[in-house]
Amino acid sequence: MRTAFNRRPVRWREQRAAYRIQVPGPLYALLKLYVSEPGSDEFNRMVQGREDLFVSDLTVTEVASALARRLRHGAGTLETARLMQHAILERLDGGIYHRVELTRDVHRRAERFLLSLIETPLRAADALHLALATSAHAASLASFDARLGAAARAVGLVTYP
Repeated sequence: MRTAFNRRPVRWREQRAAYRIQVPGPLYALLKLYVSEPGSDEFNRMVQGREDLFVSDLTVTEVASALARRLRHGAGTLETARLMQHAILERLDGGIYHRVELTRDVHRRAERFLLSLIETPLRAADALHLALATSAHAASLASFDARLGAAARAVGLVTYP
């Protein structure tokens, strides 16, 4: 006899599969995996077990910036922040995340986006992320920034959320 408890894992697997279908890969991700913010839990569920995550060192630097900002506001400890940074780097260096390099060509692509997506006010770092995603031939981009999401959709990427 199946109980609600017995059915729960099936629904969970179906839910995880639905996340992957909704967000086709490869996926360029700005990591909420390590900085707890609104939407982090759902994002973590969506990427759990995926082997098609692209990440750049620019993302790692931005995560370190977010962690430093939290430290300045009295949230967390330096030791925890460093552990998180090292965890990201270990996954990136270990091949769990696929690294996308910030090259001269990526910079030129970002500059083209800045000058062609006039309706979407992109910041330089956002344009670089968009260029990194498209240079890696990502199908999707995960970002909780509305402007970056709009720009990603404008160049044909599926966005999350």
